[in-house]
Amino acid sequence: MGDAVGDFDVIVVGGGHAGSEAALASARMGCRTLLLTLSLDTIAQMSCNPAIGGLAKGQMVREIDALGGEMARVIDATGIQFRMLNRGKGPAVHAPRAQADRKLYQLTMKARLEAQPNLVLRQEMVEGLIVKGDRIVGVRTQSGLKYGAKAVILTTGTFLGGLIHMGETKIQGGRIGELAAMSLSKSLRELGFEVARLATCTPPRLNGRTIDYETLEMQPGDEEPVPFSFSTEKITRPQVPCYIAFTNSKTHRLIRENLHRAPFYTGEITSPDPRYCPSIEAKIVRFPEKPSHQLFIEPEGLNTLEVYCNGLFTSLAQDVQDEMIHSIKGLERAQITRYGYAIEYDFVPPQQIKPTLETKPIGGLFHAGQINGTSGYEEAAGQGIIAGINAAKKVRGEEPLILDRSEAYIGVLIDDLVTKGTEEPYRMFTSRAEYRLLLRQDNADRRLMKYGRACGIIDDETWKRLKEKERVIEEVRNYIEKRRIGGRTLAKILRQPEVKFSDLEKEDEALAKMSIPPVVAEAVEIEVKYEGYIQRQLAHMERFKRMEEKAIPEDFDYLTLEHLSTEAREKLSKVRPRSLGQAARISGVTPADIAILMVRLKI
Repeated sequence: MGDAVGDFDVIVVGGGHAGSEAALASARMGCRTLLLTLSLDTIAQMSCNPAIGGLAKGQMVREIDALGGEMARVIDATGIQFRMLNRGKGPAVHAPRAQADRKLYQLTMKARLEAQPNLVLRQEMVEGLIVKGDRIVGVRTQSGLKYGAKAVILTTGTFLGGLIHMGETKIQGGRIGELAAMSLSKSLRELGFEVARLATCTPPRLNGRTIDYETLEMQPGDEEPVPFSFSTEKITRPQVPCYIAFTNSKTHRLIRENLHRAPFYTGEITSPDPRYCPSIEAKIVRFPEKPSHQLFIEPEGLNTLEVYCNGLFTSLAQDVQDEMIHSIKGLERAQITRYGYAIEYDFVPPQQIKPTLETKPIGGLFHAGQINGTSGYEEAAGQGIIAGINAAKKVRGEEPLILDRSEAYIGVLIDDLVTKGTEEPYRMFTSRAEYRLLLRQDNADRRLMKYGRACGIIDDETWKRLKEKERVIEEVRNYIEKRRIGGRTLAKILRQPEVKFSDLEKEDEALAKMSIPPVVAEAVEIEVKYEGYIQRQLAHMERFKRMEEKAIPEDFDYLTLEHLSTEAREKLSKVRPRSLGQAARISGVTPADIAILMVRLKI
């Protein structure tokens, strides 16, 4: 592009969690990368809750870390409360979660982006895409500048056509007090993309000085915080508690009496109230029999008294929010520092992208994050690192990285989006993963670090630590499978439900002298105790992989198959699955349709 201000290998549009990981991955792979964002002061800002991780989300953060991403390391450096969720349940659903020092997290991630070689940061609003034929060649900004690129990644978050709602008030914006990108949607439509609307909402923030904490239930973190990153040895930052409050009949009555001022219920917002992060209005309407709903009062940081009222997401007017807060025990005198609001924004239904996150209509154009219909920092960051890797691979002429459902939650996420699409903000759950006993938070490095290493993102020291960890796991497994006490091997003793690995160390002096690291002890205990279940999932996974290996030509004409149902022909033509396995996961495609495909493809 001869008239461009500068030509880059990869341009990332948007500086949120998806954009940050995408830009870092691309730059770390040696591509000259430009990140364009509406504000350099809000890079990686936590728009909603000041926390990273949680159920299924924590697993994804560890997967991002294993691939060479930054989110895990930044939360380890800025977290103020760490908890391993579901400790009382099986290892498949153990999930790390941490409260973040919101501002410190944002500043730390920004500093790491600024320090990254091959990466240029610039404050610009992108208004349009520049395309030649069916390939992206650059972007056009509001200031009239053009930037050329071999690949472009859109990570627009809620800024794409963003419209904020607080009761009767409507404001254009991507976040409260920030501009929205109002022209880019038009550019996407002109290029032939379907563009639709989604909505989500945030809760009010409160001045912690005005909260009666003595009447609330304290929720401390873990005594021994578990880091997110496999490269973090120990969490040393000060830890603070969260608190639990509850709505009551007065709160619920106030909400019911003011539903006519709630945009989700007046028709002002045409998108559905998000199912998996619902407004308090939706909870009251859907569950009228519940006398109360739990709220989490979460600190925003060590150097601020502001707290986040998790669970009180709302689109109600400001005066109603004041009354609602004051109806809650412990919050009777609480001052709202920032009102909650709902936001509607544009997204591009994700059946228009490939499993690589490259769009089908325009070569070299990638989408990641909320533009694909997801919600959550972790879902966005997971897509971001894959988009960054694949954009760099596209520039370098290499085969893309595609994680399948059997090897990563990120793979489940992308496959669900590409294959099934979404009509509401998509949120990851452990129940979405068929192989969740294999996709644990403790083994993300052993599953995925090989890919980060192959991309050149994982450094020598990190790779060496993984190899040593694997060596010690194998050594310990071999020892306990052979060592006997009272006629039974240590492995057989460990399979008893009440026995922990630490019990074996008390019984066997040689094992104790090995000074086995906790992460190794955890891995060995899980693998031994759940060996039967793991073997069954591995066998099922092999059958899954056989179906995934049965490729379908990209230009296959489904419309010529008369014996396929009309619905199957339409959906297969739209999704264009890359394998028989993916075709079988498309809603509306029956086993009979798959059998017809197999005959036609001679599989």
